[in-house]
Amino acid sequence: MNAGLGVAAVVAVVVAAVLIGAFGLRLSRTTSDFYVASRTVSPLWNASAIGGEYLSAASFLGIAGLILAYGADMLWLPVGWTGGYLVLLVLVSAPLRRSGAYTLPDFAEARLESMAVRRMATVLVVLIGWLYLMPQFQSAGLVLRTITGGPAWVGGLVVAVVVAVNVLSGGMRSITFVQAFQYWLKLTALALPVFFLLSAWYAGGRPAPERETPPVFTDAVTVSVAADVTIRVEEPVVVTAKGKVDGRVRHGEPVALARGAHEVTADTTLGFPAGARVPHAENLPVLTDHEWALPLHGREHPLYATYSLILATFLGTMGLPHVLVRFYTNPDGRAARRTTLAVLTLLGAFYLLPAVYGTLGRIYTPELLMTGRTDAVVLTLPMRMVGGTAGELLGALVTAGAFAAFLSTSSGLAVSVAGVIGQDILRGGVQSFRAATLLAVAVPLVLAIGARSLAVADVVGLAFAVAASSFCPLLVLGIWWRRLSAAGAMAGLLVGGGLAGAAGIAVVTGGPYAGWTGALLAQPAAWTVPISFTVMIVVSLLTPGGVPRGVARTMVRLHTPETLNVDRGDWRPRST
Repeated sequence: MNAGLGVAAVVAVVVAAVLIGAFGLRLSRTTSDFYVASRTVSPLWNASAIGGEYLSAASFLGIAGLILAYGADMLWLPVGWTGGYLVLLVLVSAPLRRSGAYTLPDFAEARLESMAVRRMATVLVVLIGWLYLMPQFQSAGLVLRTITGGPAWVGGLVVAVVVAVNVLSGGMRSITFVQAFQYWLKLTALALPVFFLLSAWYAGGRPAPERETPPVFTDAVTVSVAADVTIRVEEPVVVTAKGKVDGRVRHGEPVALARGAHEVTADTTLGFPAGARVPHAENLPVLTDHEWALPLHGREHPLYATYSLILATFLGTMGLPHVLVRFYTNPDGRAARRTTLAVLTLLGAFYLLPAVYGTLGRIYTPELLMTGRTDAVVLTLPMRMVGGTAGELLGALVTAGAFAAFLSTSSGLAVSVAGVIGQDILRGGVQSFRAATLLAVAVPLVLAIGARSLAVADVVGLAFAVAASSFCPLLVLGIWWRRLSAAGAMAGLLVGGGLAGAAGIAVVTGGPYAGWTGALLAQPAAWTVPISFTVMIVVSLLTPGGVPRGVARTMVRLHTPETLNVDRGDWRPRST
């Protein structure tokens, strides 16, 4: 990709985000403006903004990369991330809006009348937000490194600074305008290149993977390795190496790679002959194209991993703080439901596209399986398949869409985390919100720079698992079961959220793990969600005295339509 065009695309997106955010500053004056845009956002604006913040780096880059590496199993990601809004629509959206709260901890205290539960909810909101923000910053580094060759931390820093500026300037009202614009930019950035990619595929004779073998290099190709990687060679091959391979510096001479693992350091280039089988990064499976096209292949214990992934994506959506805060911005419960229906439509249109990129990447960019940078398939395909000026322009458009994904999702997460930190840790109000914003952005940026790089969709999947194991049981039982006690909610949040969070931390900081240990840690929802529900219910039944005295009034508030004119002024925590 032309570095100048790529940088220009990034600058254009950043400038547009700052200018649109500055417009929101003119309209943001009160605390309600900063936290929930004074609850005046229409369903269409809100749906576009939700689409903007929900379609993160995992959606824009990660799904295509995982489909390239793992095949049909990963199609559950877009299905689950869309279907999660259907569960949200049926069970949560309208009652949550009627609660009148600003944040998830607000709802927890309003429903259970417990400061202890509120504090636990605060910790989980921050944990989920930081776990979700970290891959956004890492992916921004990947994009800038792909187009400029610069250090990986630069992209994350750029995104962190722009997000902080937008959130500091106008809070929720400001980023609503930014995120709505960014949804439509992301949709265009994926949809327009697909037309040219499919045209190039058709004009090239519609090549398809060979069904019985793993990917091969159809032409002689030179692969540049941007980061240290361990590759597995399935068939011996002679390559031209320049750099360090297996601890020895090479200067462009032929090197025989025997079957097995080989260490390749950053900034090394390897030239492969036509017909050579593509080596795979150590953490990626070697699949024949027949296996790649069928489900339940490519991972250890695939049946468990698939069902756990489904559970996390379907139930985790309702526990994501940056998603739920959007429903507080609707004027009423009816508008919240209309917003959710619109979101289902917008997400369904978008998620048709990543599968196309992943499938074409299997044919045209198999070397990404070797470098381990499968998340870069969306950025690489336009130049590889179209080429020339058109390919460079399409690559710049995709780069702009990717940066819009980082900015929009990071903005929503920053608002939700800052809102909780500002209210529950600091003193509340606009100034506390602004101070909390800096903390909400700085910590995950440091983690993104220091932590090992993982597939972006994998890390986001862990955030979904934590949300599904903590806030999903709290919301479902809190809205629909009047016997939920403060002790039960506290125990469920602590056990479910703690177990899923510990699994996520173990995967991010350690590993990779093999066997059942690896499967249970990488996809914890299948065991942590049932545990959380069970603990909440059992402990609540054992502590009937902990059921709030005002539960009847709260349940009426949650389930009574606004047309009945029940008094429902904005709820305020007793602690403030």
